[in-house]
Amino acid sequence: MLHYDSRLGCSTISFRHQPLSEALATIAGLGFAEIDLGALPGVCDHVPYVLDMHAVEDVARTVVASGLRVRSINGDIGNLNANLADEARAERRRHLDMLVALAVATDARALVLPCGAIDHTPFETLEADVTRVADELAQAADVAASRGVRLWTESLHLHRLCWNLERAQLLTDRLADVVGIVMDFSHIVASEADPVEFVTRFGPRIEHVHIRDAVPGNINLSVGRGTVDFAEGLKALADDGFAGHFSLELETRDITHEQRPAAAAAAGRLISSLI
Repeated sequence: MLHYDSRLGCSTISFRHQPLSEALATIAGLGFAEIDLGALPGVCDHVPYVLDMHAVEDVARTVVASGLRVRSINGDIGNLNANLADEARAERRRHLDMLVALAVATDARALVLPCGAIDHTPFETLEADVTRVADELAQAADVAASRGVRLWTESLHLHRLCWNLERAQLLTDRLADVVGIVMDFSHIVASEADPVEFVTRFGPRIEHVHIRDAVPGNINLSVGRGTVDFAEGLKALADDGFAGHFSLELETRDITHEQRPAAAAAAGRLISSLI
């Protein structure tokens, strides 16, 4: 069995093509001890989008049986910059409550929510939309905190409202202190930003890091096949005092499913040598 740095885990998104139990077995078989659990509709269906307590208990049972620790649940409760009517808002809250319940049931440290809709164009104005996202994240953080769970957001995501460094700054300037930031190397580089500058701007608020390679405009590359300078970026994090964990989120499209285990193991060895 391979051994990696104790702070490096593997997201189930890396094996999203497999059923949850099989993905967990693959990750454990590769020697990882920790996961991020993918709960993103359309990206990773390891957690049902229509989530009730029966589904929560079923997913939690499968995860606990794997013996893997859960660092975070990467979820989505809809477009946080959309101004919802009462019924839709109640449904969003119900979905949030179930994701928090899943975090509690799997002993996950945090729930991760997005930085807005999958669209760069605001519903109203950029300032109004970013402010609404920050407010919704703060409210979600209070709900999560009531159950002992942290709330994080991937504050720069190439395909969402806050898609570049400037918009990530707008969001962070409005974020409540109770909301932590997830840094994703691939989204930063794909947006033509510099990971070191991201650390310089947001370092004290970064609580978790996603690992995947990229080139400008493309986030779906295996580690070593893009232009991300992981050595420089990880050194910047260490120099800034980052004490959180890392996760391989290998939602790659440049290799076959059969090649994924070997690619994940190689990425694990490389990143472990740099942490």
